[in-house]
Amino acid sequence: MSVSVSKSADMSLPPDWDDDERMEFMFSGFKENREVNPADWDSKTDFWTPLIIRSCRDRGSVCVSLQDLNKTFKRKEKSPLGLGTVIQSMSRSGKIQRESEFAANVDCGWLSWGVGLLLVKPLKWTFSTLLGSSRVTLEESFVIIELVKEKAEELLRAYRSSEYASSSILSFQDLCTLSADVCADESTLCMALLQLQRDKQVTVSLHEGEKIVKFCQPGQDRVPPVSDVDIGIYQLQRSEKLLGERVEKLGLEADKCKEEARMLLRDGKKTQALRCLRGRKRVEKRANNLFAQLESIRGILDRIAQSQTDKMVMQAYQAGVSALRLSLKDVTVERAENLVDQIQELCDTQDEVNQTISSVSGGDEDIDELELELKSLLDESKTDSISDLPEVPTNKLRPSGEAGLAGADLLSSLPAVPFKPLDLSDEQLEAELNKLTLTDSGFDQKKTASAARRLEPAQ
Repeated sequence: MSVSVSKSADMSLPPDWDDDERMEFMFSGFKENREVNPADWDSKTDFWTPLIIRSCRDRGSVCVSLQDLNKTFKRKEKSPLGLGTVIQSMSRSGKIQRESEFAANVDCGWLSWGVGLLLVKPLKWTFSTLLGSSRVTLEESFVIIELVKEKAEELLRAYRSSEYASSSILSFQDLCTLSADVCADESTLCMALLQLQRDKQVTVSLHEGEKIVKFCQPGQDRVPPVSDVDIGIYQLQRSEKLLGERVEKLGLEADKCKEEARMLLRDGKKTQALRCLRGRKRVEKRANNLFAQLESIRGILDRIAQSQTDKMVMQAYQAGVSALRLSLKDVTVERAENLVDQIQELCDTQDEVNQTISSVSGGDEDIDELELELKSLLDESKTDSISDLPEVPTNKLRPSGEAGLAGADLLSSLPAVPFKPLDLSDEQLEAELNKLTLTDSGFDQKKTASAARRLEPAQ
């Protein structure tokens, strides 16, 4: 299957495309043997390989042929001479693959040829393909692996974000409509579907001469084969769609009859207006019957969807029972009772140990007694410290304003002077007494001398 490619004005070209000297070298042919000039060979393949891929991506295509490339990269009425060698190099490195080989390797088996034929008609069976020749013909189509994988991912995302996501099976025509913004043409869509078949994400089959596509649903690693249940659901969905379209068409027809009856009645044609109204009644009756059938089909589809949900719930229950059985494999009632008895026995032992330790340490009552004894000791220590102090005078003091012997009474009320011999001579004592002065008191210098004489016997 060849893809028609035409040069686009929007196609991105390298900056040196306008360099005549550079392009003259790139448009020249390759040496017969790479070993002669590896740098020359590699520079050309490194230039053309990304350019071929980029040009196909810009066009939204995933396939390319040598004939298309010669037209696409024509410059000043000249086509590159070495593009056949570039395609061979890309094929050896796995960047591209012959379209026939790509379709044949979808399922790595002979059945895949039939699957490929459902999508790719007709495949180009050339002698070079059958004999395995490496020569590149002008018409032979090649699939760019990088681009077809990108398209496959885009197609899968478009399906899962569409209104068809709840339906696992789609007709090929519905898929063409769905992928109009993703795949530029039917050929690109077929290549994307073949890649998804390689990835086990879709399967393509025939039903009553019609191609149908089944998609892998979320939670599935690979798409399962099309079953009788899938076919039944697909037929019900098709019937629902057809009946819905028919009911809508009958509704429009009934509205048309009503409008015609209104116009005829306005023109005074009562008999013809009545005939239109009878026709409208018949159309509405057919529409009501079809609508009842449509509701029955929708009810069946709802029940099927509910049964699939119930099946998922049952599978989850089964998985839970299996997991619970494994987790309780070594657990029995007898073992549980024995374990509880052991725990109770150990708790009793621990209580006995705690009681023994408490009896050794004296218990709470001993602690209370020790605290009382400590308090009494503290009280005694306070009493002893107070008894060491000198006795406080008890004599009453006269007011400072009274006359008489206020100063003498004050001295007599003071505690006795400690009697202790002084190691001072008369001269030293006289010198110390001369230094003392009393101010703001009731004593004068004579009283001070008298007090000094009283101290003399102490020597």
